[in-house]
Amino acid sequence: MKWLVLIHVLVAVIGIGPTFFGNILLRKHQTISDLRHNILLQHKLDYFPKIGGTLAVITGILLVLFGNYGSILQVWLFGSLVIYLSIQVIVIGFISPALSELQRWLLHPENRASTQLPAEQDATLYKISNLYWLTCILGFLIFILMIIKPS
Repeated sequence: MKWLVLIHVLVAVIGIGPTFFGNILLRKHQTISDLRHNILLQHKLDYFPKIGGTLAVITGILLVLFGNYGSILQVWLFGSLVIYLSIQVIVIGFISPALSELQRWLLHPENRASTQLPAEQDATLYKISNLYWLTCILGFLIFILMIIKPS
């Protein structure tokens, strides 16, 4: 059981960890060349939450099934699951499409000489940045629930 807990904690940190870089890499008020570089880095980091987050849920379910954690309806267990699903909805449903749209504009050959984002892309960057802040707050809440384990 200790090994399963270890694996769960590691994949959770590896899975959720890179989400905390989104608000740094895709921050508002940066140069377009920095943003181009950072959006490609963020694209690579997106694999960690997808794989690690999925493994964290699987190992978490195994821990609940085979461990002495009590009912899944406890605040810390159920709350963590709901928050995790909320993060997934935000990332998959809102951040990823906006990120793809911004990346298409940034990497389009006609826009390579641009030094400033047009208003539409600037608004998209603000939206992405704010959503990443929200996912960071939610990620912290998951860790708090998992550590404090309120009933």
